[in-house]
Amino acid sequence: MTAKRNTIDKDLDKIVSLENATKTVSSGLVAHTSAFIFLVAAGFLGAFFAGIETETTIIVFAAVLGGYMALNIGANDVANNVGPAVGSKAMSIFAALLMAAVFESAGALLAGGDVVSTISKGIIDPTLVPDNKIFINAMMAALLAAAIWVNFATIVGAPVSTTHSVVGGVMGAGIAAVGFQLVNWNTMAAIAASWVISPVLGGIIAASFLAFIKINLIYKEDKIAAANRWIPMLVAIMASSFASYLSIKGLKRVWKPELEIVALVGIITFVAVWLIMNPLIKRQSEGMENRNRSLRTLFKIPLICSAALLSFAHGANDVANAIGPLAAILHSVEMGTITAKALIPNWVMIIGAFGISLGLFLYGPKLIRMVGNQITKMNPMRAYCVALSAAITVIIASWLGLPVSSTHIAVGAVFGVGFYREYFIRNSKVRRKIVSKTTNSNTTQKEQSTQSDMKYRRLVRRSHFLTIIAAWVITVPAAAILSALIFFGMAAIN
Repeated sequence: MTAKRNTIDKDLDKIVSLENATKTVSSGLVAHTSAFIFLVAAGFLGAFFAGIETETTIIVFAAVLGGYMALNIGANDVANNVGPAVGSKAMSIFAALLMAAVFESAGALLAGGDVVSTISKGIIDPTLVPDNKIFINAMMAALLAAAIWVNFATIVGAPVSTTHSVVGGVMGAGIAAVGFQLVNWNTMAAIAASWVISPVLGGIIAASFLAFIKINLIYKEDKIAAANRWIPMLVAIMASSFASYLSIKGLKRVWKPELEIVALVGIITFVAVWLIMNPLIKRQSEGMENRNRSLRTLFKIPLICSAALLSFAHGANDVANAIGPLAAILHSVEMGTITAKALIPNWVMIIGAFGISLGLFLYGPKLIRMVGNQITKMNPMRAYCVALSAAITVIIASWLGLPVSSTHIAVGAVFGVGFYREYFIRNSKVRRKIVSKTTNSNTTQKEQSTQSDMKYRRLVRRSHFLTIIAAWVITVPAAAILSALIFFGMAAIN
């Protein structure tokens, strides 16, 4: 009888495994089919609005490439905004996908720049390009190369900068088309410096906030009293940071304030939010236990709000990576001239906004899990530090005129949180004192050994760290080489 049951169990296991495998394959087919339908629709949209009979094919192809790049931005880049919130279990992955899609689209459509630098940060001088056709081919090669590289990075599980991918693509195609003299090497040096500046600055700021939270909340005797004192302040800092962030970067289509006005907006927002949050946190914390779990609960709503605002700001800024080269191609075809800046029609903006949201839904979960819980373990407090660091770092970089990557900042903040936790466990006198109080003569030898081994634990996965750093370093040269090869291939065909 037992043998029969074992056989039945094995057969049922096989059926369940087969069903799971079928589900996985079918979901992949659905994702690829949906992406294909979107690209076809992007092509039809380009054909409908272009209205240029002799050059319709170029516009259609460019629209498809722009849609392909938008899909890859959604699959790779958006994970940085919502990954920590998902990893901390502040929200489900479906809720994160839905929220990010809504706010990314809103940011792109409402606040995305109507005039975008199509030559991507001014790294090449378009006046040196001798022919309009060469320029169009170079922009197409750059867009395709950037999209392929981001697609590859997503497959291997490495969050990379889509801005740097486009920069590399434009640089490679420009060199292939004209030569090395086309590139502004001072600008390229500044972009290369941002590879170091972005993650280091993001990591330091995130670790600093986590240190503050550990000292002033987590390791306090009365955690609830500490929460009532400091959480309204931290939420006000977050709100002030995002108000300034959106004023500088996210609302450039509708408002371009001076830095003094931005600072005033930040101060007013800080005071207003602190006045609102102070009684709210006190009311929410009433009756809560004096435990870290209560602190995590109090941080959940601010964390979700910060993830939403990061998504809005990202949509407003990074949609240009998908549609900037497309706008340059469209302008060149319509006007017959080469320009570094171009007006972006609404139909082009729709391709970028919808493509980012669709790419996030279809392919985003892999990178969301990577950023959220595979690099280091997250909780709402750590994730909040990551989100706060992302906003503050961009503001600091904007004031200093430093070219930084939002992807590098966010992932650098995740690493910063993880490495600080390792440092804190090994060196913190406060933690050591609390652990010694809780350890008594009744503690088993196994428990004592576990507590002793804590100081040697690695809380950041080194394999992911090395993979991501390698991907960052080779993004610009890889996209550049691929773009040059594509350009030469297109020139050979033509």
